[in-house]
Amino acid sequence: MLAYTLSNLELRGIIESGFLPHRCHCTIMDNTMTVEVIDPLTARVELFASGIRLDRLDTSRALCELISELRAEVSLGQSNDRQALAS
Repeated sequence: MLAYTLSNLELRGIIESGFLPHRCHCTIMDNTMTVEVIDPLTARVELFASGIRLDRLDTSRALCELISELRAEVSLGQSNDRQALAS
């Protein structure tokens, strides 16, 4: 599989748009990312995932899997605070 490199801005844009109509904020620092998903009507934090390693997001498939996993957690109403894909 061919790996590619996205800028932090491109990566944030892809992930944040994957949660529409929810608001999503991605923060990238020290080769890890934090994703915060917020309900637009209630302003309630639906998900807070930190420790997502950027080196694991090197293919479009990896990006899709991350977004799918996090969207499933939002749908199931799982924990608001977790460490995601930290290993």
